[in-house]
Amino acid sequence: MGLEALNERVKHDLAYLCFGGANWVRAREHAEGHVYDVVIAGGGQSGLGAAFGLLRERISNILIIDENAAGQEGPWDTYARMVTLRTPKHLTSIDLGIPSLTFRSWWEAQAGIEGWKEIDKIRRGDWMNYLRWYREVLGLPVRNEVKLDLIEPAQDGIYRLHVTGKGHRGNVILARKVVLATGIQGGGRWHIPSLIADHLPRQLYAHTSEEIDFERLKGKKVAVLGGGASAFDNANHALVSGVAEAHVFVRRAQLPQVNPIRQMEQSGMIERFHALPAADKYQVISHFFQFNQPPTNDTFIRAASWPGFELHLNSPWLGAEAAGQAAKIRTAHGVYTFDFLIISTGLVSDPALRPELRLVEEHIARWKDCYEAPPELRNEQIDAHPYLSPGFAMTSKSEQGKALLHGLFVFNYSALASCGLSASAISGTKGAVPKLVTGIADQLFLDDREQILREFYEYNEPEFTAAWSKREKI
Repeated sequence: MGLEALNERVKHDLAYLCFGGANWVRAREHAEGHVYDVVIAGGGQSGLGAAFGLLRERISNILIIDENAAGQEGPWDTYARMVTLRTPKHLTSIDLGIPSLTFRSWWEAQAGIEGWKEIDKIRRGDWMNYLRWYREVLGLPVRNEVKLDLIEPAQDGIYRLHVTGKGHRGNVILARKVVLATGIQGGGRWHIPSLIADHLPRQLYAHTSEEIDFERLKGKKVAVLGGGASAFDNANHALVSGVAEAHVFVRRAQLPQVNPIRQMEQSGMIERFHALPAADKYQVISHFFQFNQPPTNDTFIRAASWPGFELHLNSPWLGAEAAGQAAKIRTAHGVYTFDFLIISTGLVSDPALRPELRLVEEHIARWKDCYEAPPELRNEQIDAHPYLSPGFAMTSKSEQGKALLHGLFVFNYSALASCGLSASAISGTKGAVPKLVTGIADQLFLDDREQILREFYEYNEPEFTAAWSKREKI
């Protein structure tokens, strides 16, 4: 088919759906400048999908901002180091039910139907190229190199978004609604154990989310802490890059084998999670946390095939100290010395850790404020997650905070406890984006309810103008 033909097909399909109709949201005026109805912080897959969803609902006064350069949004060309995605290739996501917008259509336009049959999993770089095409073919309003530093509630339901970066003139953007589509780390921060952070100089370690100069590590001996999929992605990447040895240390006695996401993808759990009562949500996520996502078989086999690969099971790190230009790690099985450490210990979700929320975070309801788990299930990680509506809206601990939080939506990994696998997995976006869009659209509609209803009652434009005259009988 070719991409040009696919681009025309996308436009054709959207035209049949009346995409691009007139914006229905009532415009707001402000002395400080233009007011966007929705600003989305984050131009990765979640932010792009949210923007398309809003445009389909004729909410077009929107803007996406992203701190990265164009085409570098999200993890795929930065810190993600897997060879292929873990998500099965047939699952759809931000196409939102438009066949011509699926990854498969984009792939077949270039490689044909046989080319689609030949691939087992989607390569990481191909997914990023698909996202670049998606943004371009839909003409989504993304402003790059704009970083959100602070959300300041103003008057009359307006937020002042204090921003920095060369992508925006001035340092404030005004918005009625704000969507935090800020990725896996956007609800808190990456976790580095104090065992490492408090005892080693920064040049001896890096979290998997950070830029790592693997060229400098050629011929070196490296340790990776963590037993999840990302640990093996990084071990394999290090060995491909020329590291002499990559040792993976796992606290468990054996690697996780079960991936609960696969069951959730087939059972309706992802799409219908929002309908569960709080007790079930808590127990489901508690169970989910017990199973660290295992590496894919091909990733593990690929890493293990290197002569420099070593796996240490039942080996939590008990101590760490610098030894000259190296790091010395103590486990129950002995002491090891490495030139560099790669930390794959996940993240912590808590609104208090986000600097952009510092003016409002004390009002944000957490799970611990809204649900008391049984002692045997109590999990501090879950308790710190924000307690969100089914439409991803923040909720308040008290009446005082309601007005300050009205208009803030969380569409990042920290939505996991309230909304399940939504913005935290490619397979979750298909069902999550429509819920987010509905939540935003409903808020905008109800905010303008009085004006909309007044205009409805006052509407008096004649539609029927035909006239009938009685004919005389002959």
